[in-house]
Amino acid sequence: MQWVENALGRKIPAEIDGRPLKPFRGAFQDQGGGRQAAPRVPLTTVPGRIDKVVRSWDELWERLPLRDGMTVSFHHHLRNGDFIVNEAMQRLAARGLKDLVVAPSALFPVHDGLVELIKSGVISHVEGSMNGQVGVACSKGLMKKTAVLRSHGGRYRAIQDGDLKIDLAIIAAPAADVFGNANGVLGKSAFGPIGIAKADSLYAERVVVVTDNLVPFPCVPMSISGLHVDHVLTVDTIGDPTKIVSGTTKITRSPTQLQIAELAARFVEAAGILRDGFSFQAGAGGISLAFTKFLGERMAEKKIKASFVIGGTTQFLVDLLNRGLIDVVTDGQSFDLVAVQSLRDNPRHVEIDPFISYCQHARGCFAHMLDVAVLGATEIDLDFNVNVNTHSDGLLLHGIGGFADAAAGAGCTIITAPSFRKRIPVLRERVTTVTAPGEVIDVVVTERGLAINPRRQDLLEKVQGKGLPLVTLPQLMDQVHALTGIPDSPRFGERPVAVIEWRDGSVIDVVRQVLD
Repeated sequence: MQWVENALGRKIPAEIDGRPLKPFRGAFQDQGGGRQAAPRVPLTTVPGRIDKVVRSWDELWERLPLRDGMTVSFHHHLRNGDFIVNEAMQRLAARGLKDLVVAPSALFPVHDGLVELIKSGVISHVEGSMNGQVGVACSKGLMKKTAVLRSHGGRYRAIQDGDLKIDLAIIAAPAADVFGNANGVLGKSAFGPIGIAKADSLYAERVVVVTDNLVPFPCVPMSISGLHVDHVLTVDTIGDPTKIVSGTTKITRSPTQLQIAELAARFVEAAGILRDGFSFQAGAGGISLAFTKFLGERMAEKKIKASFVIGGTTQFLVDLLNRGLIDVVTDGQSFDLVAVQSLRDNPRHVEIDPFISYCQHARGCFAHMLDVAVLGATEIDLDFNVNVNTHSDGLLLHGIGGFADAAAGAGCTIITAPSFRKRIPVLRERVTTVTAPGEVIDVVVTERGLAINPRRQDLLEKVQGKGLPLVTLPQLMDQVHALTGIPDSPRFGERPVAVIEWRDGSVIDVVRQVLD
């Protein structure tokens, strides 16, 4: 295998599985261009009233051109409550199909059953984010081909640009009509926005909406247009919406993490970012939720109103919206049922998709309108490079989500993380895997102080003398190593089991097979 070096000094293959790779050249050295991919032109040849409903999986499969090696996509809005991915893939396996490419926006522990399909050769690899045992299986080299991980904006771009060609999109929807119009806010399985599936509906060769709530035509709002839908499959249930709330979407009770969140809020205020009409995005992790709470307290005290926020939306953002502290919540994904209800009922809580919020190959996107983004990480290194995909043991246990898109777009990107977890330092001389380059990371906040990227002397000048515990990353790392020692590095083989794409489709790093 021929290896080349990208702009961060990371070695990547020149090609993988017969596909040439573009080395990362820089966060804003876009290597795109050309024209958008073109979906097929379907023909409506049957006159009269349109009814696309099929009543069983077997009937659906008989109407589709199934074949070995096809790419099947799913969205992840139901998160750990999804029932459709496992059901569909098991049924495709039962029909004897092999070497399928699974292209989800994300997988969760509920999808651990796919590991057996990987081992048996039904699934060749995954092009999408992975959590749980599927990520572990990938790390150990069980996939026949190399997985590809993209951010939400990067996934939309890849579909739009033709890098990710979807043969069959299966879109779980809690409400749909016979024409295929669908949304995510009505019905017993309502989960909020369904916009992550929009690219799939626009560009896939065949599009199937799966619903447990067939409503009279027309289904409104029409988040997914029936113009792009071939079939509507009715089932008993698409999933459990209560499980869109996972362990990463609950506010922290840890005194250490609360301290980090409050310190981040203090920085936003001290740096002058907290002003009337500012905009922000905060993640759905425990620290980020606490940051939102502390930021809201400062906004209320100073009578400051945010112009807009980008979600992943939680009850904490909904509370700020209802109190008049946010003008508009633009929501790409709901992380609890309070957010789902708010999206359904509040006209100032609006649904967006990754093209609007994050896509780099567009005439601008909302991420570049953000004043500040507060995000988490598994590792940070001395060059401010950030890892959100693997742990220090090398296991691929997390997706990218909108991390890279928000980090690149925001006027100030803040990473919040404890200095160590379970005696494993978060600060490292060199991260195990690079998800985002240091050039887009401005501030790192830990319980031991905050470090400002030397590129941002403007931020340093604004906060000096305001009582914040300013440190450097080398100082932080030395402090932590004095407590934890220097951890051993994992043992990797030469085989790349996954590539990490930057927003523009270039490869910022690879994940190598874990040997231990």
